[in-house]
Amino acid sequence: MESIGTWYWYTGFAIFVLVAIVVDLLALESKGAKKVSFREALTWSIVWIALSFLFNALLWWYLDGKFGRELANVKAAEFFTGYLIEKSLAVDNIFVFLMLFTFFGVQPQYQRRVLILGVILAIMLRAIMILIGAWLIAKFHWILYVFGAILLITGVKMLLMAEAEPDMDKNPILRFIRRHLSVTNEYHGEKFSIVRDGKRWFTPLFVVMVMIGITDVIFAVDSIPAIFAITLDPFIVLTSNVFAILGLRAMYFLLADLADRFHLLKYGLAFILVFIGIKMLLIDVYKIPIGFALSVVGIVLAISVLGSLWVTRPAEKATRKPGSD
Repeated sequence: MESIGTWYWYTGFAIFVLVAIVVDLLALESKGAKKVSFREALTWSIVWIALSFLFNALLWWYLDGKFGRELANVKAAEFFTGYLIEKSLAVDNIFVFLMLFTFFGVQPQYQRRVLILGVILAIMLRAIMILIGAWLIAKFHWILYVFGAILLITGVKMLLMAEAEPDMDKNPILRFIRRHLSVTNEYHGEKFSIVRDGKRWFTPLFVVMVMIGITDVIFAVDSIPAIFAITLDPFIVLTSNVFAILGLRAMYFLLADLADRFHLLKYGLAFILVFIGIKMLLIDVYKIPIGFALSVVGIVLAISVLGSLWVTRPAEKATRKPGSD
């Protein structure tokens, strides 16, 4: 499988990711257990998005000088499309994180540590799954059809269950944890475990961490095939995935209070997964141009977001008290 990635590109990117995580952790430690403000979340979100665009621009400049304008344009479009898809799917992660934090009653000041650890775990899992996926595709071309089927089924399932509210008390993983581990009823700051009477007890924050880790695995099963439908270049797959994940913590605090206003986004994401699944299933029959795929993803996301905001406006006006304007 051909890739534009060289050892120094991979090494440089790995160093960048490590530095980014260390900076995030240091910023976390310096502020202690404090709630992330909307302004701080917005600032970090802008920084991560700007870094993603800067990376894509540098990649385009490098490829344009070494391989020509045509390849540079294709790879830049693949990165941006993959980044946009992964960023969109990350919003669905946020809905799940919000549900978990609400169910377990995690205070905002304690959510940030869980999220940064969740981001680290997500990066590790995706890197491993991308390597496995690239190897499988290189060895077995038919695996692309399996990936396409997974995306198609997931999209249809998401569409049919968009309004369904999961019952966390019946979650088999949560029931297993409660049955086999000693879990305290109360939180102990940001600690994941404590020792009480010589026995190790785990806090609810640890349970939330485990549930988020498992959520990362589940979402990786969807997101990795989705990006392979856009490009088979492992370097583009890895970088677009990781850049989308790095801004996940900031995006959570930015959108958590607005999640209810984007209720139509799940339908948009479902449509995108179905579209990408069909694109992958048709790969040997007709190769859908990357520009067309980018346009479809962008238009669907725009309609979903603007439609959500438009639908919620009448509801807000209806609930507003007379004379409050």
